[in-house]
Amino acid sequence: MARETLTKRHWGSWVVIFAFTSSGILHLLNPNAFLGLLPSWAPEPLLLVYASGVAELLAALGLILRLKWAPIFTALVLSAVWPANLWFAIDTTASGDLLATIIAWARLPLQIPLIIWALRSPVKS
Repeated sequence: MARETLTKRHWGSWVVIFAFTSSGILHLLNPNAFLGLLPSWAPEPLLLVYASGVAELLAALGLILRLKWAPIFTALVLSAVWPANLWFAIDTTASGDLLATIIAWARLPLQIPLIIWALRSPVKS
């Protein structure tokens, strides 16, 4: 990894910070909006929504402060929510709502650049 990558924040890092801050706040303020993303068999869905919101806010704060654990933690959070996003895409496809289906499936590959940008976020030496 180039030295510049470790000291200068890439715009992609700001995208992740903004996305995680916004999403984390929404998870806490309006958890019901996220309950539909979880499969019916998920244990304690409301707790999972709150926990993912807190995790997103911690990840965003860690990236802002350039803490060493933050890039990997952020990538792990993105990886952890991917199965719920996949389940939602499959479930939405069955609903017949074309626009919702397109949006749900488009979210899945968009997590890849977010993971890359998170991992490339600068950290303190």
